[in-house]
Amino acid sequence: MIKSIQLKIVIVFLAIGIITITGLGFAFTYQLDTVNQQINSMISVNDAIEMSNIIQQQEQQIKLIVIIAIAAFTIISMIVGLFLTRAVIAPISKLIKNVEKIAAGEETEIKYLTDGKNKTEVDELVSAFGMMTTELKENLKEVSRQKNQIETILLHMTDGIIAFNMSGKIILVNPAATRLLRIMPEDENFEQIFEKLNIDINMEKIIYLENWTSSEQRVTIGDKSINMFFAPFKDENDRPSGVMVMIQDITEHVKLDNMRKEFVADVSHELKTPITSIMGYADTLLEGEYDKQTQDKFLNVIATEARRMAKLVTDLLTLSRFDSNQTNVKKEEFDLGELVKKCQEKVQPQINAKHHEAECFVTANVPLVYADKDGIERVVLNILTNSIKYTQDNGKIKIYVGFVYNDAYIKIIDNGIGIPEADLNRIYERFYRVDKARTREMGGTGLGLSIAKEILTQNNGSIDIKSEQGKGTEVVIRIPTKETNIN
Repeated sequence: MIKSIQLKIVIVFLAIGIITITGLGFAFTYQLDTVNQQINSMISVNDAIEMSNIIQQQEQQIKLIVIIAIAAFTIISMIVGLFLTRAVIAPISKLIKNVEKIAAGEETEIKYLTDGKNKTEVDELVSAFGMMTTELKENLKEVSRQKNQIETILLHMTDGIIAFNMSGKIILVNPAATRLLRIMPEDENFEQIFEKLNIDINMEKIIYLENWTSSEQRVTIGDKSINMFFAPFKDENDRPSGVMVMIQDITEHVKLDNMRKEFVADVSHELKTPITSIMGYADTLLEGEYDKQTQDKFLNVIATEARRMAKLVTDLLTLSRFDSNQTNVKKEEFDLGELVKKCQEKVQPQINAKHHEAECFVTANVPLVYADKDGIERVVLNILTNSIKYTQDNGKIKIYVGFVYNDAYIKIIDNGIGIPEADLNRIYERFYRVDKARTREMGGTGLGLSIAKEILTQNNGSIDIKSEQGKGTEVVIRIPTKETNIN
């Protein structure tokens, strides 16, 4: 290619010279012919012949000069071509070869062309171009590395990201967005995706009326609550380039918020009920004089409701301390079998009142446990009390204390009313009751199992409840042994 350019330059240079010289030669010849015709018309024949001979000699001299000029110009053109080859074409040719090698990924060392003394300007250009090429390669590597990082982040993000261009076509979407919005392969643009979700959103309003348009939308897709944030993005010239949508799965946040609202409502209701009873009976006593028996009855109701309210407040304070990690757990060594037997003795009057048959079995060689004794006692009493309450009269309650793997366990089995399968996943929620009216009638606060789970968690233990409605309930409490905790 370079040689072709060189040849074209020489040919063009030579052609211009030949045309110029030839043109001048023809101009001089034409002028002489004109002069010759004028002389012939003015002088005698003999003089005209002599003058014509002189002019012909001059024409021949002019043609000779033209031929010599063309030959000289040809030699000069060849010299110019040679100069171009050495001074310009050769360095550029070498430069192109080096660039081709660099583009092919080869390690190329750019050698400087020198005249033996100093570098030429072309040499400096080659050097600068080589440095620029090396820097460009490094920049491209950095851009590629950043691109891979961004792609990895988008691929593993739990939040969804979708980018649309100005025509509404998808230019970027990550797997999380595809999963959360259930985007199908045929969903290719803005309208198709959000019309399917019944979302009233206009892309042009987001881009051009950003300050007057709601940029946040919340929608329910199946069993998930999705929050979407729409924002326009701009190009390097600060002109609108498209819309970016961030999709968040806020299902857990919504559930927690609903639980909080339900918790506040339950606390208000649980406190309102005893307060209403206390106020009602107290007002009744104040309104008139009643006999001793009636007064005792009213005062007994007031005392019962007051104790119930005090227990509720105490349980709430206990849970609050667990939530804020303000509980001081005092662990100690103790025999789990002995603790369970003492708990059974404490609830024995309740067992006798309902004519239950309760048995406790302790297997041999149960290691000592190292835990919060008072807390574990509270858990066992809560489970035993529940078994007694929710088992019909003349029921059976069996208690087992044993050891398996690295855990000591307590298993309490009854043949009571049981718990529906649909409620088993929610029994640890605060104030959740399977039968609210019956639980309240029996004096429960709905916080017992929540507190039990918190206590066991702080002691590295666990609780597992299996139940079948109408057939009974099995509760298994596991507590790590002393040796496990120390190691």
